[in-house]
Amino acid sequence: MYQGAHDLTKISPILCAVAGEDFVAAELTRRGYIASITLRNTRGIDILVSNEIASRQVGLQVKSNQGNSRKWILNSRAEDYFADNLFYAFVNLKADQERPDFFIVPSKVVADTVREGHARWLKEPGIHGQPHNDSNVRQFRDVDGKYLEKWSLLGLD
Repeated sequence: MYQGAHDLTKISPILCAVAGEDFVAAELTRRGYIASITLRNTRGIDILVSNEIASRQVGLQVKSNQGNSRKWILNSRAEDYFADNLFYAFVNLKADQERPDFFIVPSKVVADTVREGHARWLKEPGIHGQPHNDSNVRQFRDVDGKYLEKWSLLGLD
């Protein structure tokens, strides 16, 4: 364990990512789906999910954070990585004994949101009025909870 922001004890970013994938797979299984966590070298898909009779499958990219922030960090590849059967599961790992929050978002929504958000950020002046330098970092936010617990978007039923 290491000391994170605000002196709260948090797990490392790597363990946070692994825990997020495990929580998503467990929640999918609890809901009656078949969830298979992929090998670490599988590009862009962390979990393959199907309904119980395997008539519908989707891929999930899992992004996790710790606390109650509804903001997740991605990279620029998220702008162009989307498909009808690809979704993001954004996870908020909360305090001990609390169930995580899950946000289920179509990959096309994520791609459009991060592309448009980054373009806006580049046009805005920085703190001292200077232009922002381009970077590979992107952010996805769901502050209003539009995608909170939207498992039905997966279309597996």
